[in-house]
Amino acid sequence: MSNRHNDRTPTILRKIVDRKWQEIDERKPAASLADMKARAGDQPATRGFTAAMQSRIEARQPAVIAEIKKASPSKGILRDPFNPPAIAESYARAGAACLSVLTDRDFFQGHEDYLVAARNACDLPVIRKDFMVAPYQVYESRALGADCILLIAACLTKDQMQELEGIAHEIGLDVLVEVHDGEELDDALTLTTPLVGINNRNLHTFEVSLDTTFDLHGRIPAERFAVTESGILSRGDVTAMTDRGIYGFLVGESFMRAEDPGAKLQELFF
Repeated sequence: MSNRHNDRTPTILRKIVDRKWQEIDERKPAASLADMKARAGDQPATRGFTAAMQSRIEARQPAVIAEIKKASPSKGILRDPFNPPAIAESYARAGAACLSVLTDRDFFQGHEDYLVAARNACDLPVIRKDFMVAPYQVYESRALGADCILLIAACLTKDQMQELEGIAHEIGLDVLVEVHDGEELDDALTLTTPLVGINNRNLHTFEVSLDTTFDLHGRIPAERFAVTESGILSRGDVTAMTDRGIYGFLVGESFMRAEDPGAKLQELFF
């Protein structure tokens, strides 16, 4: 299914994308696309993910998307025992702007139930962190109660991203578009979402460099908001970003490895 990949998609992502299409096929007998659309339409209003980020960033305060993630393909289990509602409460008390919850099962040991439980435990807007490839998943995200979805430029064509964003906005979801390099950024900037995530992890080598954010940030128009992702491990990393006018952060691993995720958030950002 070569049309199901962006030609530049790294190997690990190709494997994940292929699995996502399988997953959709497996889920449709239990809940068709029409069912998902109906469920999405029954949900109450979303909590305003972009607005929560924007108000902090414009006030030049750290806007932290705090991530709830049990495991990763490169690092294995990050947190055990794993209690999404307790982590969500901890983040909310510590001043997070938003939550990110991994729902991918096969590669990150995530689950849709984790998103539902975490969102019910606090008032923060929540992004469903998964690999969106098809409209079905966008409606499913809204049906789950997500406030925002992630679109990863490395595994989508420009046309796919535009289609998925259009559906998301139509049904009340915000969008965070994630890029790794200049070519992906060019595609991402054809979308209307103001939230542009810059992932500092090279998906070919898995190496992390904050220079990715520093290099790309200058190419993001002033009316958009950069969110730096991966590799924020110290107060110094945070200061390096805010000194350059970058106030949006998505942090997972350093919080997940800490005994008290909320206390770690406070220590790094406040």
